[in-house]
Amino acid sequence: MNTGKQQKPVLTGQRFKTRKRDEKEKFEPTVFRDTIVAGLNDAGGDLEAVAKFLDTTGSRLDYRRYADTLFDILIAGSMLAPGGTRIDEGDKTKVTAFCVFTTEESHAALRLYAQVFNKLIRRYKYLEKAFEEEIKKLLLFLKAFSESEQTKLAMLTGILLANSTLPPPIITGLFTESVVKEGISALFAVRMFKAWIAEKDANSVTSSLRKANLDKRLLELFPASKQNVEHFSKYFNEAGLKELSDFLHVQQSLGTRKELQRELQERLSQQCPIREMVVYVKEEMKRNELQEQAVIGLLWTCLMNAVEWNKKEELVTEQALKHLKHYAPLLAVFSTQGQSELVLLLKIQEYCYDNIHFMKSFSKIVVLFYKADVLSEEAILKWYKDAHAAKGKSVFLEQMKKFVEWLQNAEEESESEGEEG
Repeated sequence: MNTGKQQKPVLTGQRFKTRKRDEKEKFEPTVFRDTIVAGLNDAGGDLEAVAKFLDTTGSRLDYRRYADTLFDILIAGSMLAPGGTRIDEGDKTKVTAFCVFTTEESHAALRLYAQVFNKLIRRYKYLEKAFEEEIKKLLLFLKAFSESEQTKLAMLTGILLANSTLPPPIITGLFTESVVKEGISALFAVRMFKAWIAEKDANSVTSSLRKANLDKRLLELFPASKQNVEHFSKYFNEAGLKELSDFLHVQQSLGTRKELQRELQERLSQQCPIREMVVYVKEEMKRNELQEQAVIGLLWTCLMNAVEWNKKEELVTEQALKHLKHYAPLLAVFSTQGQSELVLLLKIQEYCYDNIHFMKSFSKIVVLFYKADVLSEEAILKWYKDAHAAKGKSVFLEQMKKFVEWLQNAEEESESEGEEG
């Protein structure tokens, strides 16, 4: 019996050497820092040379591991401690005088730095996420930076947002209480939006904010006591950003209307008295500065959504007239202006066109509203003459022809009687 230990199998075969160009030099963060600082100092203010240095150095330095150190130095000139203080501020050999924070405070100068970051991230795609994290971190550190440094970072961020190097949700870093209460967030946002607009246009800003669902959060740039549309509008108007002030007004109005629509539909489903609904709508109009034209269209939509309509064309007209006759007094309260009446007429036209079973109901609904003092003779004639929409135009004009002729004859008779009198 063999009691000796069994020998472990040994792998044999050819050993492959790693190619030199696939190896990354192993650096400690401080050695990495020194290499980047030296390269930037050698390049001086020549950003073409900086971009070339970063491109070639990435093949031997571990950008992936030390991305935060890399971006700290490119932006602040030094490694940053938590909170934003410079770790090596007192040692000139460990900091560079060539970075975002020391460049000229101008759109042109910061655009050149934005190009450096664009080239770097295009070359080393894995840095994209790390760069986003860096900007998020710097937004939390804003209090540690001088006003000039904050301005340059804001301008750089705006340019990078305009060029899609950074995603819009990055802005949420400005909603942190510590920077909001100091007034830093609002000031930073103004400078950032101005750079974004200068790089592209106001539509780029508003559409990006809307897509990222940030349009409803802009008020969070201010402390809770100042989170209202009036303060936002005053602040942004005085800063020369009327486009964003108007945008917020529109978005707030849309949000208010959606909320109003939900509440109205709820009240209609509960068959609340018309008198109570009138009071509620008037209060909401006053509180949210809503115009009658917006409300009348919204009321029409709610009324037509409140019913399960019959699928048979011959029955749906009777059903609609009965329903609308009941709520005509509600519509009459909010159709006191010619423009509101035209809005309602166009809403009726659009609805009857989009819902095929209502195609033959159009003229009957209009006549009902005329008799119920919801629509005036002037509004109907104006719609017929030149204010109608293209949808179903020929069908609806033909339906209305006899009634319009009757209105015109009645108007002529009234005028002749007035002359005789």
